[in-house]
Amino acid sequence: MFFKNKRLLSRTKALEIQIEEFLDKVTESTELFSIAFKVYLAEGVDIQFEEFLNKVQAIEREGDELRRQIETELYERTLIPDLRSDVIWLIENMDKLTNICKANLFRLSIQQPEIPDKFRAAYIELIDITIDCVDKVVFTARNFFEDHESVADLVREVALLETKADEVSSPLQRSIFDSDLNLSQKMQLRYFVERFDELANQSEDIADQLAISAIKRRI
Repeated sequence: MFFKNKRLLSRTKALEIQIEEFLDKVTESTELFSIAFKVYLAEGVDIQFEEFLNKVQAIEREGDELRRQIETELYERTLIPDLRSDVIWLIENMDKLTNICKANLFRLSIQQPEIPDKFRAAYIELIDITIDCVDKVVFTARNFFEDHESVADLVREVALLETKADEVSSPLQRSIFDSDLNLSQKMQLRYFVERFDELANQSEDIADQLAISAIKRRI
């Protein structure tokens, strides 16, 4: 269990378990998204890709149900009314990470963009970094409940990963527009770069708010 010391949700065991399960869902959805994208590059929208899409959809539904349960528990039984809004904000915005993964897989399934070989390594690198960013913000969220003193350092690590994602996405977009592809394909490829990078941007937003919430816990 991640609630070991300085426990924020003491005496609310069910809530602890629900939040743990919810954060696990976020991690699982991003990992599946990464695998599904690599399947897409290799095989396009095939049966295996659709299976991954269906799995992420299922995880998103399970995450939504857990989010509703957590919010109900916080309103009805929580012992931390002063931080209730912070925890609810955290859960709702972490849920957006799973939603982004699902939405991106749907976009791939519907639009089926043709990604030239010369750009594929950069797309994969971008997704790998954004997944690292999500993993780090999930770890930061766990530590917010367990040991809020460690949050500030972890938030800086999330910010560094978000910057690293920008350092891949910006040159990739420039390379796309410097290519001899037609404008419509350039716009589509740029669109997917932005949508993939959204995972890192959302993670940084969450981390910034966690930093503020951690400061409030020290006051």
